[in-house]
Amino acid sequence: MTIIKKFARGLLVTSLFCANQAYAIQAQQQEILASMKKASQFMTETVSYQGGYVWSYLPDFSRRWGEMEAKPTMVWVQPPGTATMGHLFLDAYHVTKDEFYFHAAEQVASALIKGQHPSGGWNYMFDLAGEESLKDWYQTTGANGWRLEEFHHYYGNATFDDGGTFDASVFLLRLYLAKNQTKYREPLYRAVNFVLDSQYEVGGWPQRYPPAAAYSVKGQADYSANITFNDDVAANNLMLLSYCLLYLNDPTLTPELIKAIHSGMQVFVKLKQPLPQPAWALQYTLDLQPSAARSYEPLSLSTSATASILDLLMDFYLVTGNSEFLQGIDESLAWFDLVKLPAAEIKNNRTHPKMVEIGTNKTLYLHRTGSNVTNGRYYIDYQPANQVIHYPSIGRFEIAELKSKYQNILQNPIEKPKLQHGLIIENLPKLPDLFVVKRYAKRSNKSVEQVLQSLNQQGYWPAKLRYITNPYIGPSPAEVAQGEYSTTYVGDKYDTSPYPATDKVEGIDLREYIKNMSLLLKNLEKHNALSH
Repeated sequence: MTIIKKFARGLLVTSLFCANQAYAIQAQQQEILASMKKASQFMTETVSYQGGYVWSYLPDFSRRWGEMEAKPTMVWVQPPGTATMGHLFLDAYHVTKDEFYFHAAEQVASALIKGQHPSGGWNYMFDLAGEESLKDWYQTTGANGWRLEEFHHYYGNATFDDGGTFDASVFLLRLYLAKNQTKYREPLYRAVNFVLDSQYEVGGWPQRYPPAAAYSVKGQADYSANITFNDDVAANNLMLLSYCLLYLNDPTLTPELIKAIHSGMQVFVKLKQPLPQPAWALQYTLDLQPSAARSYEPLSLSTSATASILDLLMDFYLVTGNSEFLQGIDESLAWFDLVKLPAAEIKNNRTHPKMVEIGTNKTLYLHRTGSNVTNGRYYIDYQPANQVIHYPSIGRFEIAELKSKYQNILQNPIEKPKLQHGLIIENLPKLPDLFVVKRYAKRSNKSVEQVLQSLNQQGYWPAKLRYITNPYIGPSPAEVAQGEYSTTYVGDKYDTSPYPATDKVEGIDLREYIKNMSLLLKNLEKHNALSH
């Protein structure tokens, strides 16, 4: 065989191989699209209630859960709930251009708009059967969740806690930007104005708004109006305001956004505690003093809040060029070294206390006694034995990463920043096209083939439910039940708090759907990029 013939034969073999490979990829892409559609139709047509979702369901829908057990008419906003599903549908629309997914996102928006508080924000959840049905839930299931004190009382307002208002607001922003439909402008602007209206003059935000009558938990002062850093309340609000500044281009709104962003950044500087404890608490009273919150969140300094805030302060420097945000970061980083646990108390790489006593730097350990919300109580001491498991007293913190980021900034300072409204606009956080796909795809340990194969005949991916609850059977009694509940997730049979499902309880889980869809969408996005 001549060299030319050999070369031609080699080209033919290569061409056939490439053609077969392209055909296999195309066939898999079609299977992915079909599986995604089947799973999404099941979610929109069978699982959804008027466009809304909770977190998980038994296969026969006899029970369902958000963070606690929910009624069939309830919609959970708190991520990963209804708004997160809306984000997923928008992500799917951006990747596939299939109008089915945009319509699914609109169904979600319809539910969220129905549940939007008149002030513009959202509660953790709402009930499409009406407020009386929701009040009943609070008085029964909510009131008996021992460790979930945020559900013990119906305030009738909205909350920034746990990212629900943030997630829903950003979803409406994305939906509005997708096609500039005027019907989404009004609820979006109500959400944005909720953030603007609720901001305190000092720059921080309360946990709940509008102000409601105070409610005491176990004798502690109501904390819902306090300035809150817990669960990224201020950080999320600043993110939303930055998105609106970048993408709405509304000259009537811009001055308010600019003022709120600068004030919101400054509150972190104002509330830092002085040496020798240059740290932050989870919450502050309106006279700017650290405060307690839930009965198991005592007056203390928070290492988790401090770590998050130090990271934010460096980001604030990057979006302003203002070195004021860097002042004292070295002192706060050194404070972490000072409060690090003794080697004997470090377990599973949990190196630092989560709650530090003001004035002494001692670790505060959380404990509880009793068996339910009526007879139980939380307390703190300095003893590491028998810590409460659902709210660990020690934690893991990437202090080395914070130190590295700080040193990198010091070595590469911003010189002559190009400012607009006091901000380096190009450094503000950008709204990603795919809001949940990249985040959730990382959480999957499956291959594309495994995801495709595991979709069942009904149209959902069966998942082992992570948490279940005791059903509500009546008010918790004053008598302490036999047994040991000091280190368990749940108390006696009257406690409606969620606990890890030890048995293999399989059901329909939003996280599983979102993870699997995200993995498939990431695969489609990759091949779309290669084909272009």
